[in-house]
Amino acid sequence: MSLVHGTTRGGEAWTPQFIQTLDQKKCIGCGRCFKVCPRNVFTLVERGGDEDDDYDDDDRAMVMAIEDRLDCIGCGACARVCPKGCHSHAAVDDGEIGAVLAQA
Repeated sequence: MSLVHGTTRGGEAWTPQFIQTLDQKKCIGCGRCFKVCPRNVFTLVERGGDEDDDYDDDDRAMVMAIEDRLDCIGCGACARVCPKGCHSHAAVDDGEIGAVLAQA
């Protein structure tokens, strides 16, 4: 299979890198990725895992999560604004996209 490719406005070849994972252990919940994403790929959720019970219910730690990975357009804006480097991206092949579209 071949990778998905595009062309920039300047006519240069471009291979989009689509969101794969978001490391919630690194995430500080700043919401920068949410604000720059043109496709609403992210959502804010409560941090899971081992938390200190010293916090009140009002002081829950919030982090970003991927709400819908398939909405990603591969622009990489989220990774550019993240101060902690939480996002991982990868190119996808056209066979993977075809399989996803067949399931829809």
